[in-house]
Amino acid sequence: MEQERNDQMQVRWEKLARWRREGQAYPNGFRKDALAGDLQRRCADMDAAALEQEPILARLGGRLMSRRIMGKASFADLQDGSGRLQIFLGRDDLGEGLYGQFRDLDLGDIIGVEGILFRTKTGELSLRASSLHLLAKALRPLPEKWHGLNDPEIRFRQRYVDLIVTEETRRTFQIRAGAIASIRQGLLEQGFLEVETPMMQPIPGGAAARPFVTHHHALDMTLYLRIAPELYLKRLVVGGFEKVFEINRNFRNEGISTRHNPEFTMLEWYEAYADYRQAMDRTEALIRAAALATLRTEKVRHEERDLDLGRPFARISVAEAVRSHNPDLRDANLRDPALLGEKLHDLGFPVHASWGWGKRLVEIFEKTVEGQLQQPTFITEYPTEVSPLARCNDLDPEITDRFELFIAGRELANGFSELNDPEDQALRFQRQALAKEAGDEEAMFFDSDYIRALEYGMPPTAGVGLGIDRLVMLLADQPSIREVILFPHLRPEQP
Repeated sequence: MEQERNDQMQVRWEKLARWRREGQAYPNGFRKDALAGDLQRRCADMDAAALEQEPILARLGGRLMSRRIMGKASFADLQDGSGRLQIFLGRDDLGEGLYGQFRDLDLGDIIGVEGILFRTKTGELSLRASSLHLLAKALRPLPEKWHGLNDPEIRFRQRYVDLIVTEETRRTFQIRAGAIASIRQGLLEQGFLEVETPMMQPIPGGAAARPFVTHHHALDMTLYLRIAPELYLKRLVVGGFEKVFEINRNFRNEGISTRHNPEFTMLEWYEAYADYRQAMDRTEALIRAAALATLRTEKVRHEERDLDLGRPFARISVAEAVRSHNPDLRDANLRDPALLGEKLHDLGFPVHASWGWGKRLVEIFEKTVEGQLQQPTFITEYPTEVSPLARCNDLDPEITDRFELFIAGRELANGFSELNDPEDQALRFQRQALAKEAGDEEAMFFDSDYIRALEYGMPPTAGVGLGIDRLVMLLADQPSIREVILFPHLRPEQP
């Protein structure tokens, strides 16, 4: 197979050399005025007679994906960024020279054609070519037609080929673009201001995660790629921007899995004079709108399950969820660290002595409940111990006004009523700093400037982080985050 590929490439290089000698290689004078997909939609209701009565002249540019040569006339499929259109090429229309040039083309070559639209006897919309231009030579052959590009590693590593030959891949990234556009439009219409915050930060904050570290030589200082923009966005709320959002790239120096990539895209927004309940309402509305914008339905089919984004999302506490999925804990005291430690031990997971009841309860939730939450569900009332930036509940300071959204067994969003008490926030930063000194690489740093910002006063605020990649996984019915990131991180290619 490799030798056959090399032989094909040699023939293509020879053709390119000939076109170079003739001065025909890589011209830049052709301009198209139509897209294949647009023409298909425009002419959907026009039969052969209508097209003949109202001739439509079009200039198309795209990639040659197939051809059927039949003596004096041939058919080909041209693919551009919008779809495909059949091209009819006749020797009588093009002349001997251009028709011979077409016969010498290879699949994958990029061409420009001009002609009149018509319908064949079978009713297929086609363009009768009156001119032909070779615009770029494909020196490497495309994957074999019937087998396509099946190796996931090659698909991810050579995404450019994957996009050429795999319609599902193109559709996935069209869904991604549509979902982001829908979210951005929805927030802008509600009066939010889109902003940008630093991607290199002197102190990484806004999440419990291990950061990437770099060094700025001119300033001779250590910098961290951001793990979240949260603390900067809340500084803007302090400054008077009461509704802000950022669709941002985050970086976390952690493992790679079907749900995790070292760099990923998040939406974060913050709204003053709102609480976590209103944040849940807005999260639900944005996700529903994204589904309608990309799929034209609120019913989503994902990994053989039917999910309904149209119904109100369920809302239950962490404790309620653990009780409902663990019969042995239904009547237990879920704030008893020893009892929760025994449960984790029975499940086969280690327990650190420093963990309080809150951390242990969340560990049990993650091990026994999270994967079971298929229909959209907000999990609320997270323990304060695992929520260093969230506001404590007024009636119970051991839990916070926080939620996480789960759909299809995955966390999609995390939000809460923000902690705006600078003294409380400083104490929680101190606890995180102690945990970091004790060896917790994901614990937060103490950010004294953020405390200073809070000391100027931040109004009651709600904030949310929504994972764009995981949302696209849901909408595009993809099982892995690598399928929805154009260029996911991979190990270096072996020679």
